[in-house]
Amino acid sequence: QVQLVESGGGLVQAGGSLRLSCAASGRTFSTYAMGWFRQAPGKEREFVATISRNGARTYYADSVKGRFTISRDNAKNTVYLQMNSLKPEDTAVYYCATARYATIQVVASEYDYWGQGTQVTVSS
Repeated sequence: QVQLVESGGGLVQAGGSLRLSCAASGRTFSTYAMGWFRQAPGKEREFVATISRNGARTYYADSVKGRFTISRDNAKNTVYLQMNSLKPEDTAVYYCATARYATIQVVASEYDYWGQGTQVTVSS
């Protein structure tokens, strides 16, 4: 059984930083790409960032490019999302997910396992 557990969310002021973590188990972590998505109240889930299985390639949504950094530690079966210069519009539940493939993926349907989500709230 694949499990993804996110942590690191919370309340932060605009301009601040947070680091999300996602610990994976039940699958050979280093075989698959990973991604972060988010969902704000009343909105659809949207892509945030993705990283290839070995970390060589990353890709970001335009809305977070230059502010967020995705990384992974395959020895720890963990993927991270460093979020800097946070804005109120970054407020959402953030989900990590494991892709069906080794290469980066930006579409939610290409991910087959999801975490329960962690709340990020950015105050103005």
